Amino acid sequence: MTTVDYPATGLAVAGVPAPTGLPVPAAGHRCLVMGILNVTPDSFSDGGRYLCADAALRHGVRMAEQGADIVDVGGESTRPGAFRVPAEEELTRVLPVVRELAGAGIPVSIDTMRSSVAEAAVDAGAVVVNDVSGGRADPAMARRVAELGTPYVAMHWRAHSAGMDAHARYGEVVKDVVAELRARLDELTAAGIRTNRIIVDPGLGFAKTAEQTWQLLRRLDALKALGHPVLVGASRKSFLARLALPDPLPGGVARDDATAAISAIAAARGAFAVRVHDVATSATAVRVAAALQNPATGESR
Repeated sequence: MTTVDYPATGLAVAGVPAPTGLPVPAAGHRCLVMGILNVTPDSFSDGGRYLCADAALRHGVRMAEQGADIVDVGGESTRPGAFRVPAEEELTRVLPVVRELAGAGIPVSIDTMRSSVAEAAVDAGAVVVNDVSGGRADPAMARRVAELGTPYVAMHWRAHSAGMDAHARYGEVVKDVVAELRARLDELTAAGIRTNRIIVDPGLGFAKTAEQTWQLLRRLDALKALGHPVLVGASRKSFLARLALPDPLPGGVARDDATAAISAIAAARGAFAVRVHDVATSATAVRVAAALQNPATGESR
């Protein structure tokens, strides 16, 4: 795995230029797998399991071994109803983990809505900033990311987790999300973030009902039309309950097979990356999609 600084007109994954500076698989170019590492006590699926830095480090290394191209470290839960933690607590949780994983040569993204945390994490070795608010939660985020020069994941977002369900009102959800993301992209580039460093995320489940989430998944083409790589984060989310999956374990672990199916479909439809809890199943899924697209190599070019 290497980090390569591709120009905007260079490497394209699924027809969309790869963000400058993003780690890409050396063996070929396919949908990337971002492994979720929640260093929190209250995340909806794995809260508390990796709050200890040693446990988090072991899990991050394990995800890289299972095929994660990037490990996404977050110190603040964004589950529905979650309240924010102080910046100092978020920093205490994430920085040791980011520093150790990056020191081990594992590409790391920092999952944060705070510019101060983003800057500290990049200083500690993170190579991507993943902001579920798309810069709306912290007015300083866009300028700070522009200065840092890292790739930036901008998610569609309307409100903080504690009150986001009240904002799930749309005329036509796909058109509205695309329009709001387009407006946000204009604001981010105006703040100085280079357009070829921005990845968009439709924010599945964030201020969206289950049906609205399914509609967005059906229309990844509309999101790709924005001209930016698309990240899909469906892992273990509550909209999968429609499938009536057995769920004998807490936190939706039984939804990993459904998540892997979505990873394969998203990859085949041109997603640039999928963000998942269970790396092994989705790493296989994106490689299946790549093999279907380019059977000569088993990778999508």
